[in-house]
Amino acid sequence: MKTVRLYDTTLRDGTQAEGITFSSADKLLIARKLDEFGIHYIEGGWPGSNPKDIEFFRQVKALRLRRSRVAAFGSTRRAGTRVARDQNVIRLLEAGTEVVTVFGKSWMLHVRDVLRTTPEENVRMIRDTVAYLKGKGKELIYDAEHFFDGFEDDPDYAMRTLLAAEEAGADTIVLCDTNGGTLPLRLGEIVDEVRRRVRAPIGIHSHNDAGMGVANAVIAVRHGAVHVQGTINGYGERCGNANLIGIIPNLVLKMGIPCVDRPRLARLTELSRYVDEIANMAPDTRAPYVGASAFAHKGGVHADAVCKNPRGYEHVPPEAVGNARRVLVSELSGRASVFMKARDLRLSLRREDPALPAVLAVVKRLESEGYEFEAAEGSFKLLVEKALERHSPFFDLEGFRVSVEKRRDGTLISEATIKVKVGGRFEHTAAEGDGPVNALDNALRKALTPFYPSIEEVQLADYKVRVLNARAGTAAKVRVLVESADEEARWGTVGVSENIIEASWQALVDSVEYKLMKDRVRTRARRGKGR
Repeated sequence: MKTVRLYDTTLRDGTQAEGITFSSADKLLIARKLDEFGIHYIEGGWPGSNPKDIEFFRQVKALRLRRSRVAAFGSTRRAGTRVARDQNVIRLLEAGTEVVTVFGKSWMLHVRDVLRTTPEENVRMIRDTVAYLKGKGKELIYDAEHFFDGFEDDPDYAMRTLLAAEEAGADTIVLCDTNGGTLPLRLGEIVDEVRRRVRAPIGIHSHNDAGMGVANAVIAVRHGAVHVQGTINGYGERCGNANLIGIIPNLVLKMGIPCVDRPRLARLTELSRYVDEIANMAPDTRAPYVGASAFAHKGGVHADAVCKNPRGYEHVPPEAVGNARRVLVSELSGRASVFMKARDLRLSLRREDPALPAVLAVVKRLESEGYEFEAAEGSFKLLVEKALERHSPFFDLEGFRVSVEKRRDGTLISEATIKVKVGGRFEHTAAEGDGPVNALDNALRKALTPFYPSIEEVQLADYKVRVLNARAGTAAKVRVLVESADEEARWGTVGVSENIIEASWQALVDSVEYKLMKDRVRTRARRGKGR
């Protein structure tokens, strides 16, 4: 069976992406995660370019990686410089890695306009550098930079550079679509031509400038490449590198190439989100395989079909890549959508429950008014419980007042006063906050905590406002989405109004009610076990 080696360059090429920066500590964390997942090669950086990469290579040895080999990256020697005295080559050796990746020029344009040397000297630079590093006992991966553009411009010269690397002992020769503009069919033809003339194992390094990064990597493997380079989540300069998060499941699930075993593949979503977290990047909800929307079903017909047989609308089982099926409740929903969403939330709602049409009617009415339950599962669960007449409010609002004062010195003070009734008792209190919504949230918590101490566990994790009818200007209706969290879970709630404070209040009340309902269910379950 054909095998393919995975080469991750997130820690080097990925950091060239706009907005992506990793400290040495970040890189060590990611390296450990890549090793756990089963990536064969981890490109740690360019030791000749900055002290941070030198520090990484020093510290990574202590990780004692089990599955991955760390590669140091650099260029061929400079023109007119002896290889043993070239500072870049010296730094590659000082990195102390078993694997070294060296890139060289394949495109005459770069030889002439960037290196500003002769075609013959460029070939000598490739041959000398590869041979020297091989002589030091290194596994040598040669990256033929801009190879596909070079081949289209002057195929004989581009091939000559590859043959120089092969003759010097390169273990793997990687064809780079550095500008990311080659289309898959043409790329496959060129890989075929290379394989007819080069005996060394061939690899692929593709970029995504034409939206073909993953496709080109898969096509290259189809045409004989056995080494694939890419980055986690497609980080990289300009439009990014080929995304390993898309490549890996395509190879394993679609082509039957076991570059990663199935148990580790089931951690793909975890890996993707872990690297996003380290990079401080919001996960792409529409990312293939691992995005939150990758297996989300919104239309009623779709949801009904998925309920009967998931294969009808899913190209792979979501659990194969560590993701999960989601059913979105919206104005497009049918009975099946509401039933499946209730089932996912562990609500005891039967498929033929007479309350189901009523729940669906309420959802559609509220969504027509601007509510959105896709990211507000807490509000949806409360809606269902109310429709089934199984929910009684934990408190009643007697009234609240919110004020914002701006003083002469520019100081802003927000204060909220609130009066609630719990059972037969009233609580009247006030609190300040960083803004009017924060003040209202603080006042509500302060009023309810004497009755429900667990409210202190709740943290406001996110707050978003969306204007629904911008043409109405300052009188526009707004939708507020609040994400809350305690020690066990996160949940979303929603509110809609022309008044942003009222919309926020609705979302905050649902957040508190959901927390208290969750606590009540847990308490009842414990009592049941005690019996």
